[in-house]
Amino acid sequence: MPFTNSVLITGGTTGLGFQAALVIARQHPEYHVVIASRTDKDSAAKTINDTLKENNVTFLPLDLASVANVRSFVQKWETEKFPPIIALLLNAGLQFPKELRKTGDSVESTFAINHVGHALLFHLLFTNLATGARIVVTSSGTHDPAQKTGLPDAKYTTAEELAHPTPESAKTSGRQRYATSKLVNILWTYALNRRLEKLPDMGLTVNAFDPGLMPGTGLAREYSPVLRAAWIHVLPRILPVMRLLASSNIHSPKESGKYLARLAIGDDVKGISGVYYEGHKQIKSSTESYDEAKQEELWEWTVKNVAASKEELHTFDIGK
Repeated sequence: MPFTNSVLITGGTTGLGFQAALVIARQHPEYHVVIASRTDKDSAAKTINDTLKENNVTFLPLDLASVANVRSFVQKWETEKFPPIIALLLNAGLQFPKELRKTGDSVESTFAINHVGHALLFHLLFTNLATGARIVVTSSGTHDPAQKTGLPDAKYTTAEELAHPTPESAKTSGRQRYATSKLVNILWTYALNRRLEKLPDMGLTVNAFDPGLMPGTGLAREYSPVLRAAWIHVLPRILPVMRLLASSNIHSPKESGKYLARLAIGDDVKGISGVYYEGHKQIKSSTESYDEAKQEELWEWTVKNVAASKEELHTFDIGK
């Protein structure tokens, strides 16, 4: 039986993305579920297919830090003639807690991976979206100073400064860069939602999602060996204690994966757009995230800097 639609999940080979892919593939064997990451060293696609005794999950390599790689990924997608995308989960993310890093395109790595690569992927795949497609952007409660997550407060100045830090802003800690990138995710979500509202015939929706703190995921791969070992081997075993002492918004990847899958395919959230979810609950995001001037500055910078031609500049700025 041919697949009816596609689901694309970035960062879908481990943790949150893997668990969401498993749920979606189980509930919709008629969907072609594509998990995209730099590598699939644990054979995640095969694991899901073997678990479900299906063959509807495929791995495609994707490096969000590279503009050229994102473009080649989309070229392959279109060459393979995959069916229309019914759910686009922009989920991958990295944190670089140490010194400033830049990609081969000379963009600060946290901003490049957590935002720029995803935005370019969205724009290039826009014509491949099915009517009624859902876009979900994985953010984090760390974007909101009021949540007191333990990370430095997010600090949004301009998109240009986040992409190409000045000598002074280059001193910003990697943990603050991560929190700011999660704020960027929400600013971009709200800017995109306003534009999708001008295209009602397409029926597209976009929402931001906070999976909560999930010890054991690959987010800490850049941490020191001691902290990484604690994150992977110790903290996942004491989740109930952590919820009691720290926050109720602490989950296993399996729990949060179900919440992410719900936003992608759940009937009860169909048609909802332009909002922020903490797990299964719709809540308010940070005060700063509703600043339309910042949303628009980010949108305009992004379109200008990911477009490779005047034609792309025109087509990427949707809803005009």
